Amino acid sequence: MSDTTGKAFDIKVFSRLMQFAKAYRGLFFVASVSAILLAGLAVIRPVLLKIVIDDYLPLKDRSGLINIVLLMVVVLLFEVFGRLVFIYVSNKLGYSIIKDIRMKLYKHILNFKMAYFDTSSVGKLVTRAVTDIEQIANFFGQGFFMIVGDLLTMIAVIIAMLFLSWKLALITLIVLPIIIYATKLFQLYMKASFKEIREQAANLNGFVQERVTGMKIVQLFNREKIEYDNFVEINGKHKKAWEDTVLYYSIFFPIVEVITSITVGVVVWYGGLNVMVEGSGIKAGDVFAFIMFSEMLFRPLRQIADKFNTLQMGMVAGNRVFEIFDTDSHIDAKGVLENNNLKGEISFKEVHFSYVENEEVLRGISFDVKSGETVAIVGATGAGKSTIINLLNRFYEVESGSIAIDNHDIKEYTLLNLRSNVAVVLQDVFLFSDTIFKNIVLNKDIPLEEVVEAAKKIGIHEFIMSLPNNYQYNVKERGVMLSSGQRQLIAFLRAYVSKPSVLVLDEATSSIDSYSEKLIQDATDTITKNQTSIVIAHRLATIKKSDKIIVMDKGVIVEQGSHSELLKQKGYYYNLYEMQFKKSIVS
Repeated sequence: MSDTTGKAFDIKVFSRLMQFAKAYRGLFFVASVSAILLAGLAVIRPVLLKIVIDDYLPLKDRSGLINIVLLMVVVLLFEVFGRLVFIYVSNKLGYSIIKDIRMKLYKHILNFKMAYFDTSSVGKLVTRAVTDIEQIANFFGQGFFMIVGDLLTMIAVIIAMLFLSWKLALITLIVLPIIIYATKLFQLYMKASFKEIREQAANLNGFVQERVTGMKIVQLFNREKIEYDNFVEINGKHKKAWEDTVLYYSIFFPIVEVITSITVGVVVWYGGLNVMVEGSGIKAGDVFAFIMFSEMLFRPLRQIADKFNTLQMGMVAGNRVFEIFDTDSHIDAKGVLENNNLKGEISFKEVHFSYVENEEVLRGISFDVKSGETVAIVGATGAGKSTIINLLNRFYEVESGSIAIDNHDIKEYTLLNLRSNVAVVLQDVFLFSDTIFKNIVLNKDIPLEEVVEAAKKIGIHEFIMSLPNNYQYNVKERGVMLSSGQRQLIAFLRAYVSKPSVLVLDEATSSIDSYSEKLIQDATDTITKNQTSIVIAHRLATIKKSDKIIVMDKGVIVEQGSHSELLKQKGYYYNLYEMQFKKSIVS
């Protein structure tokens, strides 16, 4: 993608934006025709004024004067109607296009790898998807079509001036190259400024979003003044970016205003002198017409400079949006296999993986999970336990080795089918600002009766009924109205109603109260029976009943076996268990 290269107009970005207009050829045609008609209508009134002054006023022809005035009123009404259609259609086209761009962008982002979100600012992504795309709407509604309309008007005015008096036209047009050159310089500086504005706006959004989300940490560690000072610095950079644009506006528009005023003065002076000379070919009506023509020529030029800034902001915004479109961060989803009745047999074979190049998190691990078997994975923080789950769901791709479910490599399944068969309960539960019921079903076609029955079966129906409005209780943003244990229970029920072939509990009981832990433990015993389950846990007491326990350390499997078998070995697992057992006695 191109960046701010000094070019006032980026044809590549413009071409890509115009591709989205193809779906709205009708609106595009109406806007174009309206612009052409308005340009033609614009030159009629000055010509009619010239006729009045030169032909009807000297002869005191009242009837002719009335007819011309009525004609001017009709022309004005047509202009008003044409302007209404032009503005409405061009803006409708702009917002129709950004609707399509936003939908395509959101769909594109939904399919990104988790690695992209690991290194990307949420605030900047929000800026791209909201603010920048809004600016693209202005590109069409207040930029491109307005500029085209003004250019057509200027061309019509120049032709009319040359037709009426080439001498006065020459005087009027002689300053045009100066103004065009000044406008070009203005655009070059403004483009760089607008890029800086968008960059600083994204930084500001990202900073505020992150601090508001982490406000508890900010206040817990008394960072209010530090974060305020950081905000003042970032906000100051944003202000400075806008100050540069204000400076350029302050220089450009007064200069253009002075030049146009001098030009009009020269036209009046030269035209007036020639009116008094018999046979000069210039009449009083020409002077009045040229005063109107000058205003109609230079006003659009000043407006074009302003609208060109809108056009450039739209192109800068489009450039930033297209950078996301051009980001190749998608899972290779070429799988075609679909199976909604998986047995759940899982096999890891010599799997290697790194989040950061040359820093392996998994170093050639291999293990099997039989259908209906409950396998627990334990180990110290950073051992690679959660990475196994990320790879099983294809949030990340293995570097070497393979992962298979029911003797088929997981790459052979469609992503939708794979993830529909693997339900995960994470330690950090995310709930949307919606009702408990909708957070459980996540818009799947699951009736309330089925959800209630499932909640009763795993023993959390009473907890939900104790809440105001029970299943219709709104948990607010990120589920702040519930405790961490309650959020965990909702996530547990969410996984259960999806009827997965493989159930994964990732540290599901590591940060909850004893009551919630007992509910989850009872539910675990119920739903893992005769179903393939993988349980990642810090609390070893919760995995004693597992069919197999895999012990990991620094990305490798160091021990495997049942709880009793591993205790007899008196190795890594035995030491972990003894350490937790002693802590529980002390506490």
